[in-house]
Amino acid sequence: MSETAGSKVNNGEHIIQTRGLQREYKIGGRTVQALRGVDLTVMPQRLVALKGRSGSGKTTLLNCIGGLDRPTVGRVHVLGHDLSELGEDQLALWRRHELGFVFQSFGLLPTLSAYENVDLMLRLIDVPGTERRGRTLQCIELVGLTKWMHHRPHEMSGGQQQRVGIARALANHPRLLLADEPTGELDSNTSREILGLFREIVQTEQITVLMSSHDPLVDKYADEVVLLKDGKIAIPIGS
Repeated sequence: MSETAGSKVNNGEHIIQTRGLQREYKIGGRTVQALRGVDLTVMPQRLVALKGRSGSGKTTLLNCIGGLDRPTVGRVHVLGHDLSELGEDQLALWRRHELGFVFQSFGLLPTLSAYENVDLMLRLIDVPGTERRGRTLQCIELVGLTKWMHHRPHEMSGGQQQRVGIARALANHPRLLLADEPTGELDSNTSREILGLFREIVQTEQITVLMSSHDPLVDKYADEVVLLKDGKIAIPIGS
């Protein structure tokens, strides 16, 4: 992404840095504070988990970091960009080229095969045909679904569908992958497999993964666990 899309900031090696992050919503005539001054720093090539109860602010924080939501107060620096200086069109372009997203509900297009779901992401950024095919196959192989690449989502298990979602998120060579409760709809054994896959991806793709989760299994796989409580960071756990 060119620097014309937004001003670079001197962020050192930080992939993510938030300062004084607050997000308020107006609901039924009252103000709800989803984030209450979050200071978060994430370094490169780390698997970082955001944990906390429902309503603790995990998804709101991910949305602000991914440029899907704007903070009420505070700054968000991601991949060297101050997101407050990017317009909506610039944010969309930035997300398309530098971020990957994984969702709890998988978010696959039901009429497309696994291969086509991954390939579509590269079509959206105008990757040429030969390069697109090579990267699509590479991502599908990385998540262990080569034999299933021509199957549609309804023909696959939940774990396999999430693997497709991860392959799709990796297709554009993102520097940062954001995952919102990626094991929320999976059983314990499948959750372990998916978390192990994220661990492997951080190493093989040399990217940073920030995920929200209430899954106790994530502690064994993350480099760092950050606990959110009532919109604030309660305690960072781990190395």
